[in-house]
Amino acid sequence: MRHGVGDGRRGLTLAVLLTALVGGCSTGDGESDPAEVEVARRGARVGPAGSACELPVTFDVAESWKPKAVDAEAGLAGVSEDLADLAEAFLRQGPVTMACEIDAKPAGNIGFLRVWTGEPGNAGARAVLEDFVAAEQGAAREKYRTFETGGLTATEVEYTVPGSGALRTSHAFAVVTPDGPVVLHLGGLDEEEHQEMLPAYELAKTTLRSTA
Repeated sequence: MRHGVGDGRRGLTLAVLLTALVGGCSTGDGESDPAEVEVARRGARVGPAGSACELPVTFDVAESWKPKAVDAEAGLAGVSEDLADLAEAFLRQGPVTMACEIDAKPAGNIGFLRVWTGEPGNAGARAVLEDFVAAEQGAAREKYRTFETGGLTATEVEYTVPGSGALRTSHAFAVVTPDGPVVLHLGGLDEEEHQEMLPAYELAKTTLRSTA
């Protein structure tokens, strides 16, 4: 779909070229091989002290995307009682709480790359991610895989959720750090928006490092 953003939109649209389809076949335990997606051009970096979002991990944000820290505790404390459940559902998902929201609108898309963090514990990345997906209403067709990034072992999932008249794809991955688990999630307004934002998600995956 189009939003009247002209050439700013076109730059990211061109960046989403699929360079190779690996087949997407899944094994018996739900593991799948992903399609390779071109990586977006780098913009700001988030995670380190003094950045827009201070996190247990650092990664590069796509050019023109705008990161913003989310203070979930303040958000929950500041809502009325009748909106508390809605705020809780928005700011917490499974074992993690929203900590950073990276807005794609300045780059010409409607959607966010969101970062969720949790308390240290014994759960591995796969268990954290499974709980995260289970907490999302309508999530289905999950395909999991593991990969290495920045010295960390990550688990990634691709799944579908109900969209505007059709199913749309979501991607997320989780890592476990000494400061607790971290989940990065990419949604989108619809399937087209999601596919156009995948290079920004891929950039975060390939540049992720622990701040510990």
